[in-house]
Amino acid sequence: MSTDQFGVDGDVAIVTGASSGIGAAIAKGFADDGVDVVICSREQENVDPVAEEIAASDRPGSALPVECDVTDREAVDALVEATVEEFGGLDVLVNNAGASFMANFDDISENGWKTIVDINVHGTYHCTQAAADHLKAGGGIVINLASVAGETGSPYMSHYGAAKAAVVNLTTTLSYEWASEGVRVNCIAPGFVATKGVENQMGISADEVDRTEVERRMGTVDEIADLAQFLASPASSYIVGETITAQGVPRIEESPDI
Repeated sequence: MSTDQFGVDGDVAIVTGASSGIGAAIAKGFADDGVDVVICSREQENVDPVAEEIAASDRPGSALPVECDVTDREAVDALVEATVEEFGGLDVLVNNAGASFMANFDDISENGWKTIVDINVHGTYHCTQAAADHLKAGGGIVINLASVAGETGSPYMSHYGAAKAAVVNLTTTLSYEWASEGVRVNCIAPGFVATKGVENQMGISADEVDRTEVERRMGTVDEIADLAQFLASPASSYIVGETITAQGVPRIEESPDI
């Protein structure tokens, strides 16, 4: 069987929140396959090392690091313009930039709530709308990053769960509106993934995750990057408006023995 349909060689992609974790893994995976990637973060010094690693490797794709706060529409417009100017177009947008913190709902300030919604929801809105014309010009791909918290809720992360639920709903709605324009919009909802942030909170590092083990509730950034690769490729051409949940073994009620 040919595997050509899983390739995205020659495409141009923007990956937001790409200074580390899932975003960096997606950017590196794309570059491995010959995609030219524009990677952004709120701080230039955080995203430069990722671009330098890609440039220093034998990956066929190149990387352009750009400082961009996705909550700032002018900065997002400049990001898209820089992409088109550097690479001549835009084929794939990965809305990965996000943020959260843990707190009881009663203790979340209005500013804290707005900040999380602004980054996760408004950031996705800004990037997608700014990239719209370029994506529609060539039958582009939008991949949003949500979370299982947006599907099932998450104690002490009500602001984050609500924001990611909005991303899931936006994915479904926009996929319907943009299908006639030749743009596919899909979403990935990860569960626990072994990033540096999770390691700091839970004490579990990526080195402790065995990808061959089925019975687990912790994934790797590369597993999420593989999903992004699939959704960006022709192999997923019949997948539109879906949210793919990647959380390992599902949490279900066990029936008591009778």
